[in-house]
Amino acid sequence: MTAIDSAITSSDVADPISGEIDEAQVRVDLAAALRMTARMDMHESVANHFSAAVTLDGKRFLCNPKWRHFSLVRASELILLDADDPSTMDRPDAPDPSAWCIHGAIHARIPSARAVLHCHPPYATALCGLADPSIPPLDQATARFWGRTVYDLEMVGPPDDPAEGARVAEALVGNTVMMMGNHGVTVVGESVAHAFEELYYLERACRTVILALSTGRELRPMDDNLANSMVRMWQRSADQGKAHFDEQKALLDRDDPSYRD
Repeated sequence: MTAIDSAITSSDVADPISGEIDEAQVRVDLAAALRMTARMDMHESVANHFSAAVTLDGKRFLCNPKWRHFSLVRASELILLDADDPSTMDRPDAPDPSAWCIHGAIHARIPSARAVLHCHPPYATALCGLADPSIPPLDQATARFWGRTVYDLEMVGPPDDPAEGARVAEALVGNTVMMMGNHGVTVVGESVAHAFEELYYLERACRTVILALSTGRELRPMDDNLANSMVRMWQRSADQGKAHFDEQKALLDRDDPSYRD
């Protein structure tokens, strides 16, 4: 992973002595991310899913409950799953099949994916429906993703197909941002805060591209050298993501702290 991917690590929610993950804190952060995403209209119905690992190997993870609206999820409601448990879908509180297929596969395959956020934000999803869904470096936000985004145009089945989940997980290995053709987006991070910052800027970047394309005028992307310098700038300011996440949680605490329950 690059510096922008590793600056915010699992130590944000781990005991500094034992290294064990603080599940209670992960619950609060994941519930907060779900609420923030609803506030920013980056979700869709009750069909999208976020997850976060609570063990060092990544295989035990939390996920939002089946068909619960993002804006209502509480920390205590997040369900605890094990990527190695084949009986998961037989449980009375079984997750949505697509959540299990995609998130279970990613957590099993990529231990460094401490948080996995999958949703259908309007601008990013619109861009994913184009023959060329790439994000040209038009400004600082779009340049953030220059050279560090997977464009997955190989979807061969619905997201509740285990084979599709395995394919997506394999395509994400070594990467943190995926634009999923005819589908939506998936971002992973070494903490919930980091993954949320990627998602936030990804949708902002896609909005810029869609708006620029809508003018019908010729785009003027940065040259490679300038775009690369912007990526390095983001690497130097990676701690901003944790600060942004904390500020968003402060807004939730002011308006409706029930996500912590």
